[in-house]
Amino acid sequence: MSSNKKESNNNALMMTLLKGRTFIVLIVLLVFFSITANNFLSVNTLLLIGKHVALYGIIAIGMTYVIITGGIDLSVGAVVGLAGMIAGGLLQKGLTLEFAGVTIYFSVPLVVLITVLIGALIGVINGVIITKFNVAPFIATLGTMYICRGFANLHSNGATYSDLKGYEGLGNQGWTFFGSTVFGIPVGLLILAVLAVIFAIILKKTVFGWHVFSIGGNEKAAQLSGVKVDKVKILVYMISGICAAVVGIIACSQLAAAHPATGESWEMNAIAAAVLGGTSMAGGIGTIGGTIVGAFVIGVINDGMVMCGVSEFWQMVIKGLVIIVAVVIDQFQRNMEAKMALKARNESK
Repeated sequence: MSSNKKESNNNALMMTLLKGRTFIVLIVLLVFFSITANNFLSVNTLLLIGKHVALYGIIAIGMTYVIITGGIDLSVGAVVGLAGMIAGGLLQKGLTLEFAGVTIYFSVPLVVLITVLIGALIGVINGVIITKFNVAPFIATLGTMYICRGFANLHSNGATYSDLKGYEGLGNQGWTFFGSTVFGIPVGLLILAVLAVIFAIILKKTVFGWHVFSIGGNEKAAQLSGVKVDKVKILVYMISGICAAVVGIIACSQLAAAHPATGESWEMNAIAAAVLGGTSMAGGIGTIGGTIVGAFVIGVINDGMVMCGVSEFWQMVIKGLVIIVAVVIDQFQRNMEAKMALKARNESK
């Protein structure tokens, strides 16, 4: 009996460590880089990390929803770039109506609304392709990624929209607010906090959230139980598109410029943040809180390696390894939970 109790205690300790692994890794990374990188814990560095975490975290929120349903969205990085170019173009050039011979300039709130709606539309298109045409999410969003990146370049022939501060005479000033700080906190980080709370509540406290989990757990069973699978999936990809567009707005505001290459490979950061935070690539499991901690881990790794002078190529290798290790640990945890559940059932008989 004592050996069984000891084994049970060891298993419980192991599960606790596995569930809290992302937070433990974050603490270890902060300690490591504070020792190896000069001024890593300075206010300026922490603000910079916060700005980057906001970008990765917001994309990762949408990615978490997608992965929980058993899908993937490779287009989010390209949507970031396209959103930035659309916003930059509207601010700098306005919208020319050639048939009327006039150019319309939009206020900042309208530019934000238009950009977010375009992100939502791209997400809906992804969802429709996946659900109505039975195209695998990987292929559908890969194609959308190339299309969005192409349109981002076509929008300005590959050029950058610079000095996007707006003009008083055009009524579009205030764009740089989204890249600024309020009481010393990056606005992007505040937006991340608001979106994280909203989408966490939706995921955990609403029928829609339950449907998202049920589709990822067993899509066929969810469909038989009355869940409108196609509708839920389309909404999930729409959420992903909206999150990517919001990131495009924040990134464009932070730089006061828009470049078509913005957001390249950020889909990998989003996937890594979600998986590190405990979202299972098999679907059916995930939390927004875990994803946010995962985003902080990715942000600390990225900026820490830059400050330590690690080559960009090695950074890619390390991030790839992080994703693989996270998936392996997730699979190990799921297997361990299944064994513990089976053992509990056998002991209760």
